[in-house]
Formats: sequence, C-alpha cells, structure tokens
Amino acid sequence: MFDFTLAAADPHTAARSGAYNTPHGPIATPVFAPVGTQATVKTLTPRDLAEVGATLVLANTYHLYLRPGVHLVQDFGGLHSFMGWPQPLLTDSGGFQVFSLAQMRKVDADGVTFRSHLDGSLHRFTPESAIAAQEALGADIIMCLDECPDPLDRAYNEQALRRTHAWASRCQAAHRRTDQALFGIVQGGIFDDLRVESARILTALGFAGYAIGGLSVGETKPQMYATLDVTVPELPADRPRYLMGVGAPEDVIEGVARGIDIFDCVLPTRVARNGGLFTRGGRLNMRNAQYAADPLPVEPGCDCYACQHFSRAYLRHLLKAEEILGLHLATIHNVRFMLRLMADIRSHIAAGTFAAFRGQFMAGYRLPNQEARHAQHAATLARRQTERVTR
Repeated sequence: MFDFTLAAADPHTAARSGAYNTPHGPIATPVFAPVGTQATVKTLTPRDLAEVGATLVLANTYHLYLRPGVHLVQDFGGLHSFMGWPQPLLTDSGGFQVFSLAQMRKVDADGVTFRSHLDGSLHRFTPESAIAAQEALGADIIMCLDECPDPLDRAYNEQALRRTHAWASRCQAAHRRTDQALFGIVQGGIFDDLRVESARILTALGFAGYAIGGLSVGETKPQMYATLDVTVPELPADRPRYLMGVGAPEDVIEGVARGIDIFDCVLPTRVARNGGLFTRGGRLNMRNAQYAADPLPVEPGCDCYACQHFSRAYLRHLLKAEEILGLHLATIHNVRFMLRLMADIRSHIAAGTFAAFRGQFMAGYRLPNQEARHAQHAATLARRQTERVTR
C-alpha cells in the first residue's frame, strides 16, 4: 500500500527521484507539499491546488485538535472528506506547535501539558493521544510525537532526544491503522553525533519513512546543510526522507542534492500574502513602486493563472489596495512556482543533469538580503560541482 520505488539517481549528487504510493494516489518525488494548517491552504480551494499540480498537502494536528476538534473531523468522514481534498494528505503530530505556540508547556517523560494559544485552556499530548488524534483525522502519512528543542542548545537536545526516542517507540506501539504510514522524526539540533545517534535508533525501530525535524528554526543555512550531510546517509535508502518545515527554493535545491524526498513549508503562501513573489531570478516585492506600471507577468513563461492573465502592475494594485484577489493570485503563483521547480528537479534527476541544474539555479537565484550571506557557501559548492560535471 505504501510502496516507495526509486526511478533515478543523479550521478553527481545524492539526489533521487521516485514514487510513493498511498491509499489516495501516488506521489512523485521529490515533492513539495503546500501547508494547509487549518485544513485549508490559505486563499486556495482544493480545485486551485489540483490545477497548480499539488499531489500532497499538509495539515496541522495541533490546530485541528484545538479547533474544530479531531472527532468532529472524524464524524465528517475524516480530513479528506472534511476539506474536500481527494489526494494524499500528511499530518504532523502537533509537537512543534506545542513547543512554539502554546502559552505554557510542561514536559515530562510521559508527554507534554500545555495551554492553548487560542483561549488558554489546558491540554495534554502523549505519544498515544497524538497517534489517536492523527488516526481520527485520517491522513495518509502521520508523524510521531517529538520534542523540538533549540537547535543550538546541546544540553537541551541531549535530554529531548531521549524523550523523542522513547515517544517514537510508544507511537509505534499505539499505531493501529494500516492505511496510514507512520514516520519517525530525527532530532538532535546541529550536533552531528546526536543526529547520527537519533537516525540509527529510529532506523532500528523500522518506520515507514523518516523525517528530519528541528531545522530551519534558528540555525544558519550552512549549519542546516551540514546537518543534512551527516544525517541523510544514516537513513534507509528504501524509505522516503522528509525534511520538515523547509521550503525556500534554495533550500529545496540543496535538500534534494542531499537525498531529501519530501518538503513542506508555509513560506510560499506566507510571503505571497505580503507581496513576495518567487521567480527563477529571486523573490520580487510586488509592493515596490517599480512595478506600478510594469506590463509583464510576475514571471514570463510561467503557466500559472496569475501569470497567464494579469500584469505585475495589476497584482501590485490589488496588493496595495488589500484586495483579497491579490492574495489569491499571489499564492497561486508561488505554489505553482514551487511545484514547477519540483517537476524540473525530477526531470533533471531522470536525465542525469541535476548537478548542472543545481549550479545554474543557485548562480541565478537572488536571495533576500538577510538570507544571502548564509547561502553563499552553498552557492559556491554548487558552482564548483557544475564545473566538475561540465569539464
């Protein structure tokens, strides 16, 4: 039911392409999953998602547990039926949100007690209750409950790792539904030995797939890439590898180069709502005055509905006027950009040209100022790889 088959591997990097079969259809990998936190990708309908080419959507267990409640969703036939999305779904365990959003939290060996960020009400997650919540929601891919610490705090990571591993074993024992694939989550911050230890312990437990959590939460890009360098080789080649919460275009390219199969992130939809539009040359701020009379589409050659029908000038007008249509069109473009990028990545892996594509992309993609210096190292490595391939 959850067969993972590899179709091609890049000869110059660890990039690979394949397919992950689920009860709601196959997922071509590498894949990017738009995030539907509240059982909806903000501003987009399921029809929009199908039209831009989405094959996997992520929903958030923490948020749906608090509102409207997982049993209400279950009463409506599960999350696929409730949100009108017939293709594959992934739910996280809610652990990250407990540690990042909850007003109060108290962690012990058995689980975590927290107060809702919505109304201050008291709740508790245990490995067993996190699995029960996800089984009620009914996504195709579900996650173990884990503890997501500060990636730079070694002492905290050492303690959290013991809980994460114990909770993973309990999640596995509590998991009952055979039509859901349970993934373990590798933690350990930026510390190589902890990441290797975590990957080996979870691999020995034999999960259907493996996620890498606790990244893109405060470390630099070179630190994140270095952590992937030591972690991914420890994961089984015959299981899907999921990099949680990472979805900047440059990070997807670098993650694929290191053997990652699944990505998700709120970034494309979040920056779209603030006027940030992705192009192969970098992110455009459509609120800037330079686009006020620009007749071009956001990205010439893009096949999304926004680029096929509207100008940069019109999108800027909508965004400045705070019209809902502007948010809708900007989100359509950014999600389609990510899915076109994934399709190009898969094509280049199949053709054996991914390393060259990676170098060309990184050389031509202008990063936001605050991110640029952290990605210089990756861009340099990509250019050197391209030079070796083309010599």
